[in-house]
Amino acid sequence: MKLTSKLVNKSLLTPTFVCLWIIMFLVEFVKGSLLVAVLPVYMGDVLKLSAFVIGLSFSLQYIGDNLFRSPAGWLVERLGFRATMAAGLIITLSAVTILSFIKTVGFIILGCTLLGIGTAPLWPCVMMGISAVTKENNNFGTAMGVIQMSSLGGTGLGPIIINFLVSKSYTLVFWFLLSCMAVVVLTSLFLPGKAKSNQLEISARLDGQKTRLRALLQNIRRTLHHIRHNLKVSPFLYPALFLQTFAIGLLTPVITLYVRTELGLSPEAYSAMLIAGGGIAVAGLIPVGKMVDRFGTSLFLNIGFASAAISIGFFALTRSIPIVWVLVILIGISYSFILPTWDTMLSHLIPEREKGTVWGFFLTIQGFGMIIGPIVSGKLWDWLGPSAPFLASACAMGLLFFVHLILSRPRHS
Repeated sequence: MKLTSKLVNKSLLTPTFVCLWIIMFLVEFVKGSLLVAVLPVYMGDVLKLSAFVIGLSFSLQYIGDNLFRSPAGWLVERLGFRATMAAGLIITLSAVTILSFIKTVGFIILGCTLLGIGTAPLWPCVMMGISAVTKENNNFGTAMGVIQMSSLGGTGLGPIIINFLVSKSYTLVFWFLLSCMAVVVLTSLFLPGKAKSNQLEISARLDGQKTRLRALLQNIRRTLHHIRHNLKVSPFLYPALFLQTFAIGLLTPVITLYVRTELGLSPEAYSAMLIAGGGIAVAGLIPVGKMVDRFGTSLFLNIGFASAAISIGFFALTRSIPIVWVLVILIGISYSFILPTWDTMLSHLIPEREKGTVWGFFLTIQGFGMIIGPIVSGKLWDWLGPSAPFLASACAMGLLFFVHLILSRPRHS
């Protein structure tokens, strides 16, 4: 049975898509709550852990998430959609359980690492699911708008809601987050199982004649051979994948400090600014996604990258609060153009076979931008001043605009 909506047309909201929406929202809700509102204070003030241990724990979470995305995409093709997603979510549930009840340093680090590993299959599985449910009606952009809305909504609402519970009891907070993860694991059981194909059945019969290790290595070699010969993309795509998240990673560790110390905004004014910019970005996701499905990706990405480069650059140069508000609105509009459109463009480049592996590979490259960006950002702040990370982010967006111009040029055979 398919659900329909005036906003999301073409029977997009199938039961599978609804399950993905719920999973994405709740996982990002839990993860955002832990990383932003709970763990920094809990580990520092309650457990009295050193800054080194806190930093190491967070780094291992990001590294685990990033490094396991490609293997997770590969496993989707072998173990099936439901099994891969459920396994990752069970690992995530285990991580939250460890963080909730065990207070020793080693287990805290282990819990953060498992949190990253467990959530690694999330985006590859979601991309595979969206590709499947939108294949018939060619409405990937609309679907990405809806999924990005659930992701951003969960990430944003998690810390806000959890902050009200933290003042009462950390025990209450952890039980609430565990309940959310239990709902997510149950929801994953309603996802489609393994899709059989003749190729995989033949592979299975061949693998049965060899040892398990040799069969696994041969399967991996076949996968790499297929991708190498069928993934025909421009070499410029790979730096573009990195730059897209590197530009964001440059801003994430310094934006709060910059607004508070350089612009002199109060916490209330800063929160209002985040709500305004984030709300505009979220509100534009579905309309932009629908237009992308109709008119293509090039125009919207060109506008988004150019607008983001200009608005972030001016954000670093002005101290006028009214102008800052205008720039925040422009940044929100820019990202409403970029977020659903970028993944739609990538979906057009992925070969029919090994979709999960390629999605995981692309997402891994993007993830390195979020790992390296904050490191570079801190150095730029220390060496060149508070405006430097924002100017670097604007330059990254500007470079991405020109790289995308190359990527979007018609190919002549």
